[in-house]
Amino acid sequence: MTSDSHARWRFRGVFVRRGAPSRTRRRIGAAVRMLAALALAGGVYTAFAPGAFAEDNGQQLSTTAQEGKQLFDNSCITCHGRDAQGVPGRGPSLIGVGSASVQFQVSTGRMPMTRQESQAEEKKPAFNTDQTKQLAQYIQELGGGPQLPAGPLTDNLSDNPDALSKGGQLFRVNCTSCHGYVGAGGALSSGKWAPALHNASAETIYAAMLTGPQSMPVFGDNQLTPDQKREIITYITTQLQQDKDPGGIFNLGGYGPVTEGMAIFGVGIVILVFTALWIAGKS
Repeated sequence: MTSDSHARWRFRGVFVRRGAPSRTRRRIGAAVRMLAALALAGGVYTAFAPGAFAEDNGQQLSTTAQEGKQLFDNSCITCHGRDAQGVPGRGPSLIGVGSASVQFQVSTGRMPMTRQESQAEEKKPAFNTDQTKQLAQYIQELGGGPQLPAGPLTDNLSDNPDALSKGGQLFRVNCTSCHGYVGAGGALSSGKWAPALHNASAETIYAAMLTGPQSMPVFGDNQLTPDQKREIITYITTQLQQDKDPGGIFNLGGYGPVTEGMAIFGVGIVILVFTALWIAGKS
């Protein structure tokens, strides 16, 4: 090597001057730098947004929720879309509806719907109890929302002897305008109706109060406390579903005291008219 080895080198007796990097080397270097930048950006994104991959690989979902996701992808994705984001014109997003909504809609057979109607009709459920819980858990973990509380949903009358009276009062104030005094249901506007409560389970009633399905208002804990909800359910499952005649002493189809009062008034008027005619005839 000579003193100017920094600028050139000798190869097999020939002096070659070092030139600028070739175009191929420049492209390779640029590609390496691009890959390094992408890897760095991906690492930062993964660190600060780990939940973005939870929905894709299911690692953040519980075992029950993963089973529910499989059921959802097989039966519900057509209307409610991938990851329950909803499909315009077919089905709404389920993000934030909670497991209580799934419990009500699926356990009563209202979902999946057979056709688009003004109101989903109750029918035989398409999923069993375990499958319903799996679907509910998946929707709960996917977007959160109201869920049924743990423990019994009715009161023990020995522990709370006033549950029937308090529940009856709350039912008459909040529920009778749509469901009737004895829970027989009734017609609403736009082809909708309030369903009968004679066969409704405690889970179904509690879930309906939490989520407000269809035309029903939502009764959050600020409107009705959990204790008040249990008292209402206790009244329904005990007084209405078993006795079915809380409105009076006569069984007139179970429509309550107003119907019985009108019937008695009508019968009384007829008796008075015939009595007056009989007295007039005797005179």
